[in-house]
This record gives sequence, structure tokens and C-alpha cells, in this order.
Amino acid sequence: MTSKKKWLNIFGLILLTALLVIQFFHTKKNLSNDFTNDISKTYIVPDSIQQILKTSCDDCHSNSTVYPWYSKIQPVDWWLQNHVNEGKRELNFSEFSSYRIYRQYKKLKEIIDELKDDEMPLTSYLLIHGNAKLNDSQKLQLTTWAESLRETIKANYPADSLVNPNKREKK
Repeated sequence: MTSKKKWLNIFGLILLTALLVIQFFHTKKNLSNDFTNDISKTYIVPDSIQQILKTSCDDCHSNSTVYPWYSKIQPVDWWLQNHVNEGKRELNFSEFSSYRIYRQYKKLKEIIDELKDDEMPLTSYLLIHGNAKLNDSQKLQLTTWAESLRETIKANYPADSLVNPNKREKK
């Protein structure tokens, strides 16, 4: 056996061992039954919108991810959980009511923008979850709903509460 082939065999054995060992290290799953701060506790979320959110948004933007079978395999589990954590940091419908008013107002605008720019759901998510792809009608429903909520917030809160206090212009 040549020296190069010997090193490739050793490297392959080390890699295989590492892949086997990491199978014992899993992430904490994003599963919660606490909906105290869910968006539906503060705002009206029609059943049609709730269904769209469940199918296309909740896996990454709520506290109740539905994990596919391959999430039990490392390093896929770590990669998926990183996506979920990142998505929840950006927007979490299960915690939406706990956001300050300016953040709720801003997040609703971001939802509208993401839908108009066709940026959500992520293409990488749609590769496996084809049923999560939003059609034009669903995008319009979500956009109209988010715009309506923004109008409700704007009508019920003072204008200065709709702006992040840390980003207001100094006088």
C-alpha cells in the first residue's frame, strides 16, 4: 500500500469515526406548548392566515417546529437548528405579543416587504417543503392581513410609540 493510500485510509477512518461520534450530540428541539405571547392572543388571525403561517412560516418563525426525519442525523440537525434559531431571532409568531409596539409594527412591515420581494419562505426550505411555497393569492392574503394589523396598531398607539426609541432623531 502506498503512503498516499495509507493516509487516505486513515483520514477516511477518522472521518467515519467523527461522523459516528457526533450522532450522539443533538440540539434542543424547538417544541413548546406555551402560546401565552402568540400573535393570536393580541390580534385577530383568521383561520386562513393561521393555516398559511402553519404551513409556510411556523417551522422557523414560531416555538413549534415540525422536524423531518433527517433532523435526527448530524450534522444536519445542527444546521437545521441554526436556521430555526436564526428565523426565531428575526421573527417569532409565538412571542409576537411580547414585542414592544414599535417592533411589532416594524416586523409587520418586514413581512410585507419579504412577501413582495419573494424572499420567504427560503428557497432552501422550499426544496424539501414544496407545500410551503406561497401562491399569489396566499401572498396577497398575508400582505393584506399584515397591512391591516399595521393600520390597527397605528390607529391605537401614539406615533412616537411606532418608532424604536433608540433610533429616534436627537433634537
